[in-house]
Amino acid sequence: MEHDFSKGSITGHIWRQALPLIVAQFVQLLYNLVDRIYIGHLPVESGLALTGVGITFPIISLITAVINLFGMGGAPLCSIARGAGDEERAEEIMGNTATLLFLASLAIMAVFYLLEEPILFLFGASEETYPYAYNYMSIYLLGTVFVTLGTGLNYFITSQGFPRIAMVTVVVGAVLNLVLDPVFIFLFDMGVRGAAVATVISQAVSAVWVVRFLTGKSALLRLKKKWLRLRKDLVKQITSLGMAGFTMSATNGLVQIACNATLQAYSGDLYIGIMTILNSVRDVISLPVNGITNGAQPVLGFNYGAKLYDRVRKGILVTTALGGIYCVAAWVVTLAVPELFIRLFLDSPEYLTAGRTAMRIYFAAFCMMVFQFSGQSAFVGLGKSHQAIFFSLFRKVIIVIPLTLLLPRVANLGVTGVFLAEPISNIIGGLACYLTMYVTVYRRLGQRDEGHLLHSSNVPK
Repeated sequence: MEHDFSKGSITGHIWRQALPLIVAQFVQLLYNLVDRIYIGHLPVESGLALTGVGITFPIISLITAVINLFGMGGAPLCSIARGAGDEERAEEIMGNTATLLFLASLAIMAVFYLLEEPILFLFGASEETYPYAYNYMSIYLLGTVFVTLGTGLNYFITSQGFPRIAMVTVVVGAVLNLVLDPVFIFLFDMGVRGAAVATVISQAVSAVWVVRFLTGKSALLRLKKKWLRLRKDLVKQITSLGMAGFTMSATNGLVQIACNATLQAYSGDLYIGIMTILNSVRDVISLPVNGITNGAQPVLGFNYGAKLYDRVRKGILVTTALGGIYCVAAWVVTLAVPELFIRLFLDSPEYLTAGRTAMRIYFAAFCMMVFQFSGQSAFVGLGKSHQAIFFSLFRKVIIVIPLTLLLPRVANLGVTGVFLAEPISNIIGGLACYLTMYVTVYRRLGQRDEGHLLHSSNVPK
């Protein structure tokens, strides 16, 4: 029953999937979060070092986007195929995804190594912060193959109903990173380069763990050589569904570029450092609701494939309720004690004073994000890629980026305008996504279920 989502409690299945995912995603975040915390407490020039690492965020976002394109595209398709009883198709989807992840990682490394310097300056580096950004990114890129395979294929461990194994995958690497970071940063006196070295080693260990599990006897679906050869129709389906996750991460990168460039123009390195902290805090507090919605996707997809539409509807409601309770709690805490989060990264009075105000503006409407997360989760879990892609683009590209560029020029808002763009997009984008999902998915599933019951009642006994 643990692996058959068509039976038992929907809430129970979502919790069993979500809780290990929350832990796993939090530990996954530690790869970069621990780097930032240690770098922010370097004995000298910690502010510049943290800002330099923050400038690399759009590149990391692009790598994450590629992982989502294939991993989050293939895993829901795998769940739907498994729910329909077609295990051979499910294994072929996983094999094609592995090949796509590997090829994409090589392409990313080639592009960024060739264009690293102009890209970093485009992303907001100054003469003072460029050396830190370059030293970190040059080494971090070496682990691109490991992070794409490890993280991308880990979705398939979860989709088979092994969330605890998926959690261990991430915990192993992150704990290793936690141990190695101070060794390379402080003991070997490597600074930001040491943080990148520790991360690459840890990612390699995680990738080996994932591949060994998926090729071993414990997996329900195995990664096999015969399924690694790309099939055009599967590639199209995987990339089509994964485009939503890709768009969300890629547009995060575009938003970071727009924010860094605007902040550099209005305030210099100080507020880019503050935005680095705010992005880090947002990543942390978004993890539980991300875990809930990602944990719900295989449950929704399995029941959708099995045509149990009432269970799908119930899963959507449970996801919204659990996510909503958490988002409100996180919203209250971030507004009440912003200093608690800022001090994790820097103790500078200058950063604390400016960061306190910026954080309260930036997270002013975080509670509304539950609607974006839940709506996106339902679209992706049921294979409705076009809707998921549209609302990813709508919130970030149509709302956030234009506001980030325009608001600083309105009524002399300056840097305040950059931070205001986020809460405005949370309200408009979140409500638009969820209401559309309710009308086009939730209500129609109810009509399908009623039609199915009516048809069944007319069958002669």
